[in-house]
Amino acid sequence: MPASSTEGVWPAPAKLNLFLHITGRREDGYHLLQTVFQFLDFGDRLRFCLREDGIIRRGSDLPGVAAEEDLVIRAARLLQQTAGIEQGVEIHVEKRLPMGGGLGGGSSDAATTLVALNRLWGCHLTESALARLGLQLGADVPVFIHGRAAWAEGVGEALVPVALPQPWFVVLCPPVTVSTAEVFSAPQLRRDCPPITIRDFLAGGPVENVCERLVRKQYPEVDRALHELAAFAPARMTGTGACVFAAFENEAGARQAYGELAHAWTGFVARGCNQSPLFYRNGEQDQTP
Repeated sequence: MPASSTEGVWPAPAKLNLFLHITGRREDGYHLLQTVFQFLDFGDRLRFCLREDGIIRRGSDLPGVAAEEDLVIRAARLLQQTAGIEQGVEIHVEKRLPMGGGLGGGSSDAATTLVALNRLWGCHLTESALARLGLQLGADVPVFIHGRAAWAEGVGEALVPVALPQPWFVVLCPPVTVSTAEVFSAPQLRRDCPPITIRDFLAGGPVENVCERLVRKQYPEVDRALHELAAFAPARMTGTGACVFAAFENEAGARQAYGELAHAWTGFVARGCNQSPLFYRNGEQDQTP
């Protein structure tokens, strides 16, 4: 049965980890983190075409990722099963965020799928219920569902909204894919950062990305991107890489810096956001806990 067109484009914004500390490791092997997530007004774009035959399928391929492994398909099926939905959907993803870049593209796509289909299918699940589903798909998915800049602890799922400056960022995307699993399994990765508080962070206390030193050694392209971006403003890697970023007070300064780097690097300029573009797109979202 053919898919029917639905309302417009849904954003799946990028995120930055403004810092990343590892404070320990659970018995099950998962790392205990402290980080701050902030959104960008740039990301992937998704369209959803509803089907009456119950079939969930991709309308666009994701090179190197089988449909059964695609977080977008897994998210749609999880919601369909949980809410007892008989409709299906064809999902079109315009990928603008690199895979393995530390910008949260896959997690953001999954979150947007849950939020959009919750509305389009009329599931009426609350934001918190969607976040619990999202956690089954990945630790970063809930922050995209909640749509607020956040302090995160645990494995990244314990979230506290924070009000942050919203600067302009230059983001460079080195042409490498970094495996999160390999970074977190590396013996030399630091796992004993002293815990800090939100107040410490907001007061400008010293923070870092503990994965950065390791990734810079293993991926010379990341090291070079950080070095060249740091000539314009303090630069840091997001997540486990490979993308790197620097903050600027205004758009003009960010675009001038990127203009001098664009001949050598793929990247973009974007505004930091304390509320996700998805939050505004889904204005009718149920905010009940």
